[in-house]
Amino acid sequence: MTSHKKNRGAALLMAMLTVTLVATFAAAAMWQQWRGVEVEQAERARVQSGWILTGALDWARLILTEDGKVRTESADYLSEPWAVPLQEAKLSTFLAAERGVATVASGDDSPEAFLSGEIIDLQSKLNVRNLLDGDGRKISPRGRLSFTRLFETLGLPPAQLANLAENLRFAADNSADNRSGPMAPLMPQRVDQLVWLGLAPETVAALQPYVTLLERPTPVNLNTASAEVIFASVDGLSMADAQRLVAERDRSHFRSLVDASKVVSSVDPEVFKTDQVSVQSSYFESRGRLRLGTITVEERSVIKRTGNPTSVKALLRERGVVDSASPGMPLPAR
Repeated sequence: MTSHKKNRGAALLMAMLTVTLVATFAAAAMWQQWRGVEVEQAERARVQSGWILTGALDWARLILTEDGKVRTESADYLSEPWAVPLQEAKLSTFLAAERGVATVASGDDSPEAFLSGEIIDLQSKLNVRNLLDGDGRKISPRGRLSFTRLFETLGLPPAQLANLAENLRFAADNSADNRSGPMAPLMPQRVDQLVWLGLAPETVAALQPYVTLLERPTPVNLNTASAEVIFASVDGLSMADAQRLVAERDRSHFRSLVDASKVVSSVDPEVFKTDQVSVQSSYFESRGRLRLGTITVEERSVIKRTGNPTSVKALLRERGVVDSASPGMPLPAR
C-alpha cells in the first residue's frame, strides 16, 4: 500500500513538472512571437515614416521651385506660399483629396498618421560663417562687428565670441601650416554643435533663434529677419530703426534695398549697399513632422535654391524621434 502511494505521489509530481515545463515553453514562445510582432511593427513604422517624410521634403522642394519660376520679382518675403506652414492633418485627408473622395478607408488597424511641416528662410538669421572672409583663413571685420552687436543685444559674454571666431577660423583653415600644428577643432554642421568652438551651452541656446550655420557666408534677408538680426547686420542702425523696418515690411515687403533705405531716411543709405544684407534668399530649412500613434518623427533638411532655371537641392538631411521634453527639436540621426 505504501509503495502504491509513493508511485502515485511520484506520478503527480511528474505531472506537475510536465505542466510547469509546458507552461514555461509556451510563455517563452508567446514572448518570442510578441517580440517579433513588435519588431515588425517598429520596422514598418520606420519605413513608412521615412517614405512620408521624404514626400514632405519633395513638397518643400516643389514649392520653392515653383516660387522661383512664377514670381515676377527677385525678392523673398513672408507672404509667399513657401512661408505658409502646413498645419497638422491626417494623412488620409491628403489621399482623399487626391482621389476626390470624402474619406479613405483604412485596410487594417494601423494607427492614424498625422503630417505637418514648415519652410524657414535660413537667411533670416545671422550666418556664423560670416565671421570668416572668403577663403576662411582670416576673421571678417564686418562679420565680427555684426556678431559683436548681436552678443551685446542678447547680453552674452564677449569673451566667448572671441573664442568662437578664432576656433572657427582654425577649424576652417585647411592650409598646410594649420594641419601641421595642434589638432584643429571639428567644423560644426549645426548650431547646437557650436559648443565645439568654445561656446557655453546656455550661450548656444540663447543664439539658436538668431543664428544659422551654412556652407558659405550669406547676407541677411531684410524681408524675413527679426529686428535683433537686422540691428546686428546693419552698422549704424539703431534697434528702433530695425523695428521700424520690420513693421514696414509686414505691411509691404521690400522689393529692393533702396526700398529699405527709404524707411530709415536718417541713416546713411550706403550702409545698405554692403554684402551683409539683401532682400532675397537661397538657403531654406524644411521641417516635416509625422505623428504615428505614440511615435513622432521629424526630419530637418537644409535646402539650397540656385540657378536659372531654378534648381533646388538638399544639402543636409537629419531625422530623429522628437523629444517630448523639447517639442520641435529632433534628435539627430547619427
